[in-house]
Formats: sequence, C-alpha cells, structure tokens
Amino acid sequence: MSQEWLNVALPKGRLGEKVYDMFSKSGFPCPPILEQNRKLIFENEEIGVRYFWAKPSDVAIYVERGAADIGVVGKDILLEYSPDVYELLDLGIGVCRMAVAAKADFRDNLDRTLRVATKFSHIAGKYYSSRSRDIDIIHLNGSIEIAPILNLSDVIVDLVETGTTLKENNLVVHETIVPISARFIANKVSFKFKHEKIERLRKELALLCETEK
Repeated sequence: MSQEWLNVALPKGRLGEKVYDMFSKSGFPCPPILEQNRKLIFENEEIGVRYFWAKPSDVAIYVERGAADIGVVGKDILLEYSPDVYELLDLGIGVCRMAVAAKADFRDNLDRTLRVATKFSHIAGKYYSSRSRDIDIIHLNGSIEIAPILNLSDVIVDLVETGTTLKENNLVVHETIVPISARFIANKVSFKFKHEKIERLRKELALLCETEK
C-alpha cells in the first residue's frame, strides 16, 4: 500500500519555526527541515508527512486549492481574504491585534470622509461599514505608518504587536478592531479523506496549547 502523505504548508519566518516545533512535539517530526540548506520541501517518509515553506499570505491559497492539506495562517489572512477552508484551532501564537492608529492628537471629523491607509482593505472596509462611517481606503503594501505623517491618510489600519514601530513614528492606537493569532487550517476535501491523520494532529496540538498556557 502506497504511503498517504500529509502535505503541510508552513509560513516562512519565526512563526513557521514555532509552528514546526509544535507539530514536531505533536508527533509529526521531520528532521530534514532543521538542516541548513535552501530546500523548500522536506519529507519524513516513515510517518508520511511533507512540509514546505510558503510566504505567510500564500499559505491559505495552497490549502484552499489543495496543494497543501493543512497549514497555519494568521487570523488576519482569514478575515481579509475569506479562503474556503476549515479553521480548526487557535494555536495561541503569533498574538497581536488589528488596530486603528493615528497621531496622538487625532480627532475624527464626522463632517468629512475619513482617509484610511491599510493593506487590509476588506477588514478596514467592513469595520467602518459596521459603524456607518464614510471612508476612502488607500491601499498600501508597506510602510503604512508613514501615511499619516505625510498627510496621505488620517488613520491607518494595521497589525500591532508591541506598538514600538508606532511609537517611533509618533503614532498611537486609537481603537482595537479584533485580536489576531495563528490558526490551524485544513483543505475541506483533505479533511474528509485524511480526517484521521488531521484530527489526530489537531487533538495533539490542542493538548499542547493547553499545557503551554
């Protein structure tokens, strides 16, 4: 009988390293991933697990389209792009928040359209729509903090972890939209056909999350 592989998309960077450590402790180790090389795909044939590194924002795409059976993404990605996947578990890592930030003396003038700079256009749009606030979204892909300084926007909507970058640019958090953390996700078809393996991992991860609280 041929091996049934479980394909896992890991986000590149520190978060991905934490995730792999959790998966390894949960019974899905893959020693080659710890070797210093430029490979992107790593296999443990003995237990049938195959890991690969992906850009964090791409993990959900790999999982949604079935190139990966499971993966880990930030809740921000799920809220922004609404991929058609199962969200199985909050891993309790990569914790931060989606927030509205601006200059300390900012006061919202309701008589005019609010200019919002962000890379999370959907989240920002939905948040302000729920408040019936008329906004002009300025979609940026990097250095969001500079927008209010250069008067490109009134506020920004972005991920905030420690707040250090905001402070260094004389900005403060005015409102928190939603807490964010890393989520364990699965392809819907894979969850059906590889349910036993995925569910075993989910249970082990849940136990690990509980013990590390």
